[in-house]
Amino acid sequence: MASPLSGFRIIEIGHMLAGPYCGMLLADLGAEVVKIEPPEGDIARRIGPHSVGPHNAYFASLNRNKRSVVLDLAGADGQRALQELARTSHALVTNLRPSAIRKLGLTYEALKAHNPRLVCVALTGYGLSSPFADRPAYDYVIQALTGVMALTGDADAPPTKTGYSAVDNSAGIMAALGLVAQIAGGQGGQVDVAMYDVMLSQLNYLASASLNGGERAERQPRSAHPYIVPAQLFQTRDGWVTLFITHDDFWRRFAGELGRTDWLNDPAFTTMQARRLNRERVVCSIQEALLTGTTDQWVGRLAPLGVVIAGVETLEEALASEHVRHRRMVLETPTPHGPIRTVGNPIKTQGEEPVPAPPPLLNQDAALVRAGSAA
Repeated sequence: MASPLSGFRIIEIGHMLAGPYCGMLLADLGAEVVKIEPPEGDIARRIGPHSVGPHNAYFASLNRNKRSVVLDLAGADGQRALQELARTSHALVTNLRPSAIRKLGLTYEALKAHNPRLVCVALTGYGLSSPFADRPAYDYVIQALTGVMALTGDADAPPTKTGYSAVDNSAGIMAALGLVAQIAGGQGGQVDVAMYDVMLSQLNYLASASLNGGERAERQPRSAHPYIVPAQLFQTRDGWVTLFITHDDFWRRFAGELGRTDWLNDPAFTTMQARRLNRERVVCSIQEALLTGTTDQWVGRLAPLGVVIAGVETLEEALASEHVRHRRMVLETPTPHGPIRTVGNPIKTQGEEPVPAPPPLLNQDAALVRAGSAA
């Protein structure tokens, strides 16, 4: 079966992470993604110490299945080549700054004369229109400004960045969604995705509590949920588990397995609301109990009962897991220099998943523009 986006051509003018991740998601689903790079290439080609032959590992993690064309968009020849590509493309996605997007003619207004059905996606820090529009916007900065850092980490620790690029990745996904939605609508136009807006939207129920109840969003000890108890990290004899008990039925199974009949009769423990109101006492009692066993012992005893519990694993353990093998979430791309291993696309569609193509070498598809951008 054909991939969902087979026959679609997407121009990507991006760098580092958010724009290229958006483009790779679309390329994995069958779109022909033409990555336009400056003469020196995407800066991601030079980040990190790891490589497989000529392929930088950081760059490879964001750019498989694409084509690469070098254009100097600041010059007349580069602009003519871009306009030719636009005529045969369905969409353009860029994560440059708004001033650069406008200067280089990467908006729908600038390109609609060449293709009125073209969808132009601007993935920026603060949007094409904002008092902050041309401020520098990096993942770290957006996490700091939207409250994400203030909400992450232990209550007594400094504000903490998430352990991965949550803003860039989330914004890339939203840009891909906006692009596909506009194409599905059957008409060209401008799609405006701001990293700031993306992260604020993901603070949904916390923001709602602040907006409607005046509740101040704060960090909780051991990554605890603000309303559900127990729903947090607990230490075991040899490590950590995350325990998440919402329904009172699961609480009864949990207490029964631990032999704590007192938790089934004490009014401070028996209901979800009571446990929230008596958080400190409940959490201390559970922590004392879980220290008597190992992580594997507790997961082995409680998971079969339907109690939501898991050990805290490393990235390396996750990559080697049975789930990852079954879902083919680690892909191997063959190259003359050995395989490139990358994390796969989480969207699985019907049909056989094709062998991924390696990330493009710089300007390896220059013939695309020399041939007049024929589709």
